[in-house]
Amino acid sequence: MWNVIRKLKIIVEYEGTAYQGWQVQPAGPTIQGWLQNTLTRITGEKAAVVGSGRTDSGVHAEAQVAHFRTASKMTPRQFLMAFNSLLPRDIVVTRVEEPETDFHAQMSATGKIYRYTVLNRAHPSALHFRRSTFMQYPLDVEAMSRAGAALVGEHDFSAFRAGNCEAKSPVRKIVRVDILREGEFIKMYFEGNGFLKHMVRNLVGTLLLVGRGKMPPEEVERILASRDRRQAGPTAPPQGLTLVKVFYPGDSHP
Repeated sequence: MWNVIRKLKIIVEYEGTAYQGWQVQPAGPTIQGWLQNTLTRITGEKAAVVGSGRTDSGVHAEAQVAHFRTASKMTPRQFLMAFNSLLPRDIVVTRVEEPETDFHAQMSATGKIYRYTVLNRAHPSALHFRRSTFMQYPLDVEAMSRAGAALVGEHDFSAFRAGNCEAKSPVRKIVRVDILREGEFIKMYFEGNGFLKHMVRNLVGTLLLVGRGKMPPEEVERILASRDRRQAGPTAPPQGLTLVKVFYPGDSHP
């Protein structure tokens, strides 16, 4: 009797400091690599774990979404317990479920939210350095917010994409940019239908120049229109970036 091949959806939380990003590569350990190797240990099968998209080396996730196929008859709860008994402590599967048959973690996604966190005070933190970027200079959040408003909408984001970005089109739609000060932290939220390689980090690097008074807020709109990466600010460090949520049809937005 043939085994039935099932598709399972997983939600994954990870602290990305020790990893070379999501995608399997020869340079070092990756999130996808750990999940696939763990899945083989659980089921004896070799299966691809397909994520909603890549995250860079050192970038974190609160709710990365992925799927895999398996002939195993284990229940979602059994898979949840098995994954978390074998994965390192900085990778956790928080949910396992059986999605609709046509669900695809990447192709079905309709949007994402990323958060970038800056610790903005006179001294760094021994407790937060893996999850935030330290900046000792005063930052004007109001000016940064005015600059961020120019990014909302559907645009060609060539000025903010990595030189080796493989996306077929540089056009993306950002629906929300929120920049908030919470005590000694500044948190920047970017919600859009998709993001190019290094796009959020390049946006942050540019907005931080605005916050420091090194660039007027109006300059960001001109840089966007230029489609020239050389006009924008530097790529912000990866440790401040976290994938917060991936949206699918029917999901509610904040």
